[in-house]
Amino acid sequence: MGAGWRDNGQLCPPRAFPPMTASAAPLATGHDLIIIGAGVVGLASAYAAARRGASVLLVDRNAGPALGTSFANGAQLSYVYTDAMAGPATWGQLPQMAFGRNGAFRTHWSADLDFVRWGLSFLRQANAGALRRNTLATLELALESRQAMQALLQRHPIAFDHVVSGKLHLYPSSDGVQGAAGMIALKQPYGVHQRLVDAEQARRIEPALHGAPWLAGAVYSPEEEAGDPYLFSTGLLDILTGQYPVQAAFDFDTRTLQRRDGQWQLQAADGRRAQAPRVLVCAGIDSARLLRPAGMRVPVMAIKGYSFTAPCGANAPQVSITDTKRKLVFCRLGERIRVAGLADLNDWDPTPDPTRMAQLVAMAQASLPEAADYTRIESRWAGLRPVTPWTSPIIRNLGDGLGCNIGHGMLGWTLAMGSGERAVSQLLGAP
Repeated sequence: MGAGWRDNGQLCPPRAFPPMTASAAPLATGHDLIIIGAGVVGLASAYAAARRGASVLLVDRNAGPALGTSFANGAQLSYVYTDAMAGPATWGQLPQMAFGRNGAFRTHWSADLDFVRWGLSFLRQANAGALRRNTLATLELALESRQAMQALLQRHPIAFDHVVSGKLHLYPSSDGVQGAAGMIALKQPYGVHQRLVDAEQARRIEPALHGAPWLAGAVYSPEEEAGDPYLFSTGLLDILTGQYPVQAAFDFDTRTLQRRDGQWQLQAADGRRAQAPRVLVCAGIDSARLLRPAGMRVPVMAIKGYSFTAPCGANAPQVSITDTKRKLVFCRLGERIRVAGLADLNDWDPTPDPTRMAQLVAMAQASLPEAADYTRIESRWAGLRPVTPWTSPIIRNLGDGLGCNIGHGMLGWTLAMGSGERAVSQLLGAP
């Protein structure tokens, strides 16, 4: 779920899709599979099913594809930076995470039992063994996702400002650089190419970093990629509906999901119905609500993030940048720069908060003053990222033809293609 606006105050999806109302023609019947959610994860899952020969009905509550969390995320395809959120360092960061009001991370406290359970489960992951296990589990899926993306693009070229840009994780202190060395060593046996570089080496890799005097060193990942997730999603949808047995229904706000007579039956808020023998839930943060009546409780928490997109500045980076001090990413998309950051735990309102958005812009200017033309911001966005306590997504066949592909957190764009392949393989029983 997400929302954004242009500087004129209008919502900013750049492409309009025709609405489907209750008076529209009935949805086609006889699909093998219904996928709930048309973000990057749902679309990737639809492709995985369709290329195996299954007919798919793709439904989404929004007016078009990828208008929620997928719309304007950080745009980095971080196939090798899969470090789990929780680890031994979490305990030292906990006071700021829990009570800090001015930093990148904020917690919205609640007495809700799901929030308490999620928080306790997250803290149980804050140890060295879990950090290693969770990081490698996500890395395995990310490498599968990179392979699946390459196979898709070889078969169906899609224009989405895709580039192998490489990525630099910037650290303001030598302690931070050395702390990253252990994670590099952990992942290297799996074919991951990362290396430590000092500040001068980082500036040679990316000259725009001459505008960052605070830099002490970095981790360089030369094979990382980037691309616009919204352009990818609209392009993939065109391919799916034009070349595969896939039908899409938008403005379909699923309210009930029930199993009857060997079929899963969906009813939308406007009264429309659909049914199929199998359903895959890829609805992001809405998934917990949809699965609960079916007896499934999933530990997924909303972490609200923000981004803005602006023309390139006088010293815009070519390499993707992650500022670990301010928890920001800078990602070049053609002649535009996408800047994303902030993490508001347990904030379930997708509406952009103007104060937080202004804070994001100020942090970006402090980090890389000439990366973007900050006076000409084209669009501002906020989205709710569905996060599990262990950071990796929940991809499961839940039985009776029901599956879920949810909880991708900050890596939904990165993990989408691999997640779709895994989820569909499980649900359809097809390799």
